[in-house]
Amino acid sequence: MSRIGKQELIIPSTVTVSMADGILSVKGSKGELKRAVNESAVEVKIEDGKLTFSPRRNDKEARSLWGTYASLAKSMIKGVETPFEKKLLMEGVGFKWEAKGAELHMALGFSHPVMILIPSDVTVAIEKLTMTITGIDKEKVGSFAKKVRSLKEPEPYKGKGIRYSDEVIRRKQGKRSA
Repeated sequence: MSRIGKQELIIPSTVTVSMADGILSVKGSKGELKRAVNESAVEVKIEDGKLTFSPRRNDKEARSLWGTYASLAKSMIKGVETPFEKKLLMEGVGFKWEAKGAELHMALGFSHPVMILIPSDVTVAIEKLTMTITGIDKEKVGSFAKKVRSLKEPEPYKGKGIRYSDEVIRRKQGKRSA
């Protein structure tokens, strides 16, 4: 039994949730999110301001999707009310980043500048060595933050690189001179 899937999701008064043709649609003050739902495996009920999920079959696929869809719907409802946010920090001499329109330009110590396209539904705010990524879709915000971090992951000796604001880097001692 899915502990997450059994919970009823309370729909706030500012959010509207609808289900049509296998697509779950959540609309709020910040925007609208849509996600396809496998209706042959999971049943979605919207009634009295509550959203409930239940498996249609008793097989492994239906039971695994039951909790997954409940968790995704919970994130969708939360996202259209208050946007998700990830903060990245940059450490290192000569490292810099700047947002120019729909592109993110970075100098990361390579022989060439690195440019990444910013997704349309994600907002990037840069203040010195801190980047704040916000958006209503939790999956896209996390995916873009991971993509930026993977360009220059923090190294354990000096801590140089891009890391999450709440991430702790375990430092190594390095070589000692005799």
